Amino acid sequence: MPLLALLPLPLAAQETGAAGVLSLELNATKSVESGCQLSFLIRNGHDTDIDAAVYETVLLNTEGQVDRLTLFDFGSLPAGRPRVRQFVVPGTGCDGLGQILINGANRCEAGGAESDLCTKGLELKSRSDVEVIG
Repeated sequence: MPLLALLPLPLAAQETGAAGVLSLELNATKSVESGCQLSFLIRNGHDTDIDAAVYETVLLNTEGQVDRLTLFDFGSLPAGRPRVRQFVVPGTGCDGLGQILINGANRCEAGGAESDLCTKGLELKSRSDVEVIG
């Protein structure tokens, strides 16, 4: 019986993310009428809620050339709770997108003040053909 009581703990840890890690995963890309829709799954493994997370993001085409520099506003990211955020990149087909470079945090706030939680322990992943680097 004690084994059953311990079983949910690893699953819960997987769902919320590793402690001290902010995991940003490009989960899916989808071509839409206005451009390319990017779906990100974010897991805040820190002990503190992130009130605001805005990343300077560089989109690179399949030849490695800069297509554009933009800001992705991920909003608030509660500790221990996964969130999905979607962005549509207008005028860009998903098939022309090769990499997404997270150039750094443009804005990061936690506890009502500037914070380094958006870059501390940042783990970048991709489940699509578009690589996420930083």
